[in-house]
Amino acid sequence: MASLILSIDAMGGDAAPTVVLDGLKLFAARRSNVLFEVHGRAEDVTAGLESRGLMDRCTIMHHDDVVSMSEKPSAALRRAKTTSMWGAVQAVKAGRAGAAVSAGNTGALMAFAMMSLRKMEGVHRPAMTAIWPTIEGRSVVLDVGANLDADSDQLVTFAIMGEAYARAVTGKSKPSIGLLNIGSEEDKGRDTLKLAAERLREPELGLNFRGYVEGNDIAMGAVDVVVTDGFTGNVALKTAEGTARLVASYVREALTSGVISKMGAALASSGLKRLREKMDPSNVNGGVLLGLNGVVVKSHGGTDAEGYATAVNLAADLAASRYMEEVAAGLRRDSVEVSVSEVTE
Repeated sequence: MASLILSIDAMGGDAAPTVVLDGLKLFAARRSNVLFEVHGRAEDVTAGLESRGLMDRCTIMHHDDVVSMSEKPSAALRRAKTTSMWGAVQAVKAGRAGAAVSAGNTGALMAFAMMSLRKMEGVHRPAMTAIWPTIEGRSVVLDVGANLDADSDQLVTFAIMGEAYARAVTGKSKPSIGLLNIGSEEDKGRDTLKLAAERLREPELGLNFRGYVEGNDIAMGAVDVVVTDGFTGNVALKTAEGTARLVASYVREALTSGVISKMGAALASSGLKRLREKMDPSNVNGGVLLGLNGVVVKSHGGTDAEGYATAVNLAADLAASRYMEEVAAGLRRDSVEVSVSEVTE
């Protein structure tokens, strides 16, 4: 079987390229059938790849420039073609790589990806996804920051893309979908949500739509896909991340507050280890820009090596899946359903 090739922006992220290369080493040890096209300053990455024993798995693509984490997307676009981020995305467009991974500037990555790969037919705006740990396992939440506002058509598109993505990452054949709202009752929320809900219930779309969900339903795993606009989704995501850090701080404080507490922590070490793993954001790192003609995965800029390896693993899984074909099929069904509605009105 031919090896899968992934395109890596080695210069993106708060601690690049060190964390990026460490993450590649972790991933490479787990999956032997993946090769890498590494984009960055050759003088900054060659020695690192050699010291980690990765040279036989990598092709280095030199780029003079790097997009800084604080740079405005408009400024980055003016010199895009000399940057490692642009090179990583272009490898997907050219068909050399099945997916691109970057921990760099989110706004620039979105702009580069849209300019290079273009939107899929039927997509108004791409959406950024997040994998959300829940009591039931994992849920997909989108949008989490790519679009501050979203009309009913966009929310329907997000649902279609989110369902295909959830199928690819969870293995569920018919993921359930919910619209994030201030209540589960049908008369709650803005007209935009009500219009989207009507569309999502149409049998022609073939979606497993469960109606409205509230913020507390996300962590409970009430549905597999939670659909919302980017403003609301980003606020919810940052709130959840902050709450996780708060709980972790409380647990750490409680277990180190005295001799008896420390003894109890030692006796419960295996259970605490499992708790720490579940609360570790590295285990769910990686957001996908859905709605593009290619797979682009955004890693958190401040992630560690384990988190970066998680993002690379997500990119590999998506590149080997059929989720883009499934997204396209769902968008075609939506287009036909809209056309029929317009004719009958």
